[in-house]
Amino acid sequence: MIQVTTDPINPGDLLAAFTVDRNQAGAIASFTGLVRSTTDGAAVSRLTLQAYPGFTEKVMADIEAEARGRFDVQDIIAVHRWGEIEVGHPIIFVAVASAHRRPAFEAVDFLMDQFKVRAPFWKKEDGPGGPRWVEPRLADHDDLSRWIPKPL
Repeated sequence: MIQVTTDPINPGDLLAAFTVDRNQAGAIASFTGLVRSTTDGAAVSRLTLQAYPGFTEKVMADIEAEARGRFDVQDIIAVHRWGEIEVGHPIIFVAVASAHRRPAFEAVDFLMDQFKVRAPFWKKEDGPGGPRWVEPRLADHDDLSRWIPKPL
């Protein structure tokens, strides 16, 4: 399930709901991303994410489908917030249920690498020096490249 929302994210409630009746799951792995107070040494007081509802969910759903095809998982939830978000508050919550831990961990890792670069969000950080738009870093693209199949 993919959800893009302006509502605050409560990771504990989402994880609790996701674990209900998971009798076949042997593992649930999750990740919660938070707004940092600094980026590359610059203070951040607030993050603003812009999205195009409908389009953003479609791209994220395509990424979710890739994860389902690539890893042996039973279910996935990803909730991404947009709008103005204060420091320390959750931006994204992702959880994956699978029969075993390794596919759950790998699917969460894959999803976050993909969402970070490919999901259409526009990110602006506000701080003492004024607002600045933020692009994915080189390291984010390097993380994404880990998932490209290597030739034999």
